[in-house]
Amino acid sequence: MKLLGAVFISVISTIHMAAAGPVEDARAIFDDYWANEMREDPFAATTAGVSDYNAAAPAIAPADHRRRAASAESFLERLNAIDRSALSESDSLSVELLTFILRHDIALARFDGWRIPFLADTGFHTDFAYVASATSFRTEQDYVDYIARLRELPAYIDQNIANMRQGLADGFTQPKEILPFIIPSFEAQIKDNAAAHPYFAPFRSMPDTIPARRRASLMEEAKTVLGGEVIPAFSRALAFMTGEYISGARETLGADKLPEGEAYYAALVKYYTTLEDATPDSVHKTGLREVTRIRKEMEGVIAEIGFDGSFKEFIEYLRTDEQFYPKTPEDLLERAAWIAKDIDGRLPAYFGKLPRQPYSVEPVPAEIAPNYTTGRYIGAPAGADRGGQYWVNTYALDKRPFYELTALTLHEATPGHHLQSALALEVEDAPEFRKDFYPHAYGEGWGLYAEKLGVEMGVYETPYDDFGRLSYEMWRACRLVIDTGIHSKGWTRQQAIDYLAANTALSLHNVQTEVDRYIAWPGQALAYKMGELTIWELRRKAESELGEDFDIRKFHDAVLTGGGLPLDVLAKRIDAYIEASRSE
Repeated sequence: MKLLGAVFISVISTIHMAAAGPVEDARAIFDDYWANEMREDPFAATTAGVSDYNAAAPAIAPADHRRRAASAESFLERLNAIDRSALSESDSLSVELLTFILRHDIALARFDGWRIPFLADTGFHTDFAYVASATSFRTEQDYVDYIARLRELPAYIDQNIANMRQGLADGFTQPKEILPFIIPSFEAQIKDNAAAHPYFAPFRSMPDTIPARRRASLMEEAKTVLGGEVIPAFSRALAFMTGEYISGARETLGADKLPEGEAYYAALVKYYTTLEDATPDSVHKTGLREVTRIRKEMEGVIAEIGFDGSFKEFIEYLRTDEQFYPKTPEDLLERAAWIAKDIDGRLPAYFGKLPRQPYSVEPVPAEIAPNYTTGRYIGAPAGADRGGQYWVNTYALDKRPFYELTALTLHEATPGHHLQSALALEVEDAPEFRKDFYPHAYGEGWGLYAEKLGVEMGVYETPYDDFGRLSYEMWRACRLVIDTGIHSKGWTRQQAIDYLAANTALSLHNVQTEVDRYIAWPGQALAYKMGELTIWELRRKAESELGEDFDIRKFHDAVLTGGGLPLDVLAKRIDAYIEASRSE
């Protein structure tokens, strides 16, 4: 009850009596919602640290999706019936956040997005790798549950095939043009030797507390399930993809060409930016302005370096000179780890609260690396056997320049996604769903903000590193133009590739994988720049209004310690921080 302040005990008692009902009702809804989410999505439960469903896989038939949509409507009705005036500050915020989640769940449910259950670099066929990574393997029962879950995978895979077959019938598919680049990720799930499959990995390091004979029997059982049930199911998925799906997939590219496509993309724009007034056209114009601004900064760095040539020639120099590229995967990983630890040591000057959870630097798994993005953060639930993971793609080393690595590390590790995600696990007096809530514009906006914050932190060692940062910022500005261009303005894939290649120093391999990612995942690419621009706007407001009283650590704590927030809610939180700072 943070808003009460110091008042008489009798007054507190009176307020508690008046507020007990609404507060209790709100928290009951939060608990019911979280329990329902965990029950409906056992994979998400495991990654959230809830082990009750570790032997299960999600049910994803059309009827299951209709049930979930009905549940969302029911929860929203319950929330709307609450008297919010009697809630604590924390519970009121939680109601606002859950309302945002449910409202967008309901808005998107009408488009039946489950008919396309995969993206360019991930999907139903790869997601279990994240689940296995988040699973705790400490006891015999953990392995028994895991084997039971492996037995559930074939039905899960077959349900996805059925859903995609429905998508084919409805004309709701991924574009045919990008499918050849995605097929290798399906092929990678098929191994001749079950013991070589990534899903067998937990059995290679079983604890000694399990008797040796039992360990051996569990290993054999796992091999039998993988070889006799799971791998054949992946073979069915591959056969479906290379046969029915490719031949029947749509020839069009943009999401606006899907059934109800314009409305679908408009809903995705609002969801991923968390801005109700965002439209494809307004976002496209913002992207064009940012591209122009950043290009001027890039030209300035080229002049500082003293390069004698055009912008295009400088980009070609960066893409082809061997000095900028690692020779071995270890070179890249060791450099990433060094940069990460250097940043870690600088954090106390910029953040008042730092998370307890650590993180590691890992290579992107080989089976998904070829069409995977440059790097990614993989979180871990509180109390997990591992910390967060900063994944670095070591595939095609001649396409992984060192000059981009500092910006990548700031974004994916600290003070980017790891710091934000790990602090969300520690939000006080908050229901569980808030610790797991990741509004893309907030999370990705923070990651991009962190890249530029690295300038203040002094972690960019050379002008080439700084150009890599600007290239990354330009990459995100181009996303606004390309995503809206593809999905609302009729852009072709080649047009998008040419635009990204001409404006950034990204390798041409990365350019292709990124454009395919935007094609396959409409709207998500908009989150980065829209979120970052908002955070910088809020920081400038705080600096202007607080003057010499502005404290960068307190500002960052205000942004991060409430967990994930839609941008309009974040703005209100920063306004409250400014007012509180004035009164100190």
